Amino acid sequence: MVADFQTERSLFLKSLSLDDRKLVLAHCRPVPLRLHAILYEPGEIPSHAYLITAGFASIVTSMPDGATVEVGVIGREGVACSIHLLGPSVISTRCLVQLEGTALAIPLARLAYLFAQSPAIRGRLLEFVQSQDASLGQIAACHRLHLAEERLARWLLMVQDRVESDVLDLTQEFLADMLGSRRTTVTKAAGILEEGGAIEFRRGRIRIVDRQKLVAAACLCYPVVRSLLTRLYGRAEPVSPGLIPRKLAM
Repeated sequence: MVADFQTERSLFLKSLSLDDRKLVLAHCRPVPLRLHAILYEPGEIPSHAYLITAGFASIVTSMPDGATVEVGVIGREGVACSIHLLGPSVISTRCLVQLEGTALAIPLARLAYLFAQSPAIRGRLLEFVQSQDASLGQIAACHRLHLAEERLARWLLMVQDRVESDVLDLTQEFLADMLGSRRTTVTKAAGILEEGGAIEFRRGRIRIVDRQKLVAAACLCYPVVRSLLTRLYGRAEPVSPGLIPRKLAM
């Protein structure tokens, strides 16, 4: 049984008409998203897709030497594993839960059927996947071109936009993996943001003290990926009232 509040938490479901929403919900079941749970592995087709309602998952690319870097984030705006609906190509990324939460799981085969039968459901899923692809391209450039503290600020803002909290439980090791940097680099970057009054970093926990200072410290990739999120599904309003960066509040 899917509770009404879970339906309301999924921005994908909210974007659908009542009839199309019912078609999707008829095959969904609530599931917890456990920390580090794998939603899909490289080269494998998952059994289910996940409409995230709380927490977030990362899309990461891994190298043969074990190094990893994050290339995408999915929160309650999205449907994890929807990339597998587009065709038979082998997906080289991994998707895993980085902050515990909840989701509505739907068999991938059933979602594929709805994708084929309903133009509205297909359109919304394609819109999400396109937004993810555009974000991935921006983040890939960000990893190559911008300073560690700028990238860290951008990443923290992207996560806050999705979890709507000032406190994030994140270790230095985890941040290093997500940013494709060494732990010492992350420590230095976090120190710069802390000295600037944007964050506090204590024992695996980051508290965003001043969002506007964090926005100012972030690279120009953040307004781009923020705009992709706020405009998803034809929405004109920001995801979280009160969390609008001044650069975008026009």
